[in-house]
Amino acid sequence: MVRLLTHRGFILGLALCLVFVGMALLSLVWTPYAPNAIAIPQKLQTPSALHWLGTDQLGRDTLSRLMVGARTSVAVGVVAVAIGLAAGLPLGLWAAARRGWTDEILGRAIDLTFAFPAILSAILITALLGPGAVNAILAIGIFNIAVFARVSRGAAMVVYGRDFVRAAQSLGRSRIDIALRHVLPNMANALIVQATIQFAIAILAEAALGYLGLGTQPPQASWGKMLLDAQTLLAQAPLQAVFPGLAIAVAVLGLNLIGDGLRDLMDPRMKVGRIG
Repeated sequence: MVRLLTHRGFILGLALCLVFVGMALLSLVWTPYAPNAIAIPQKLQTPSALHWLGTDQLGRDTLSRLMVGARTSVAVGVVAVAIGLAAGLPLGLWAAARRGWTDEILGRAIDLTFAFPAILSAILITALLGPGAVNAILAIGIFNIAVFARVSRGAAMVVYGRDFVRAAQSLGRSRIDIALRHVLPNMANALIVQATIQFAIAILAEAALGYLGLGTQPPQASWGKMLLDAQTLLAQAPLQAVFPGLAIAVAVLGLNLIGDGLRDLMDPRMKVGRIG
């Protein structure tokens, strides 16, 4: 923990993520205006004391919709990562413990999944299931299953090769007992780092699906949908595209910096980015 607090990148990433998550939580109880309130006479206003980030083409307050979009992104990221962990982790542990044909089949299935990029897979699934926030979450979560299965399998294989695990096996401990008591605690760091990375990817994927009209549907706000609405207004109101784009960049940057900091903590030989 002390090493993390002396890591400049981790501190900056944590600060950015606190702003991002704080906006999402605050939107649950308060926004400057009702995010879906239409006021045509006030459309496309520039930032002012009344509307800090201006208004969109329907007169809706941009800051309010940006806050609700943060809530959407947090929800998508949390649920998609949870789906990936809940299904991918047991699969990876099972394959590492069983080896043989079980490991081979899982490995080939994961390779097949990775033949399609995350965004492309999400587009394919939402196109089949239909547009909507729930289907977008499912699509991103399904891709995360393969990611966490591969990461957990690789990390578990390393742990299974250590002496203390072999000793537990020689004592006749069951596979489940060894996995839960010895393997899982020693691979938790790798899973945490991967979870921060997949959280960032989930935000990008949700924004991409929203931009393509396959994610969160109107009138619910999302950063990708805000970008879609702003693309025809670049000449009149370019800031309508800047604000959601900047929000996506800040959230993803913060998560990546946290992931880098956690990765440095896992490897004591890495000192890059630390204060002093």
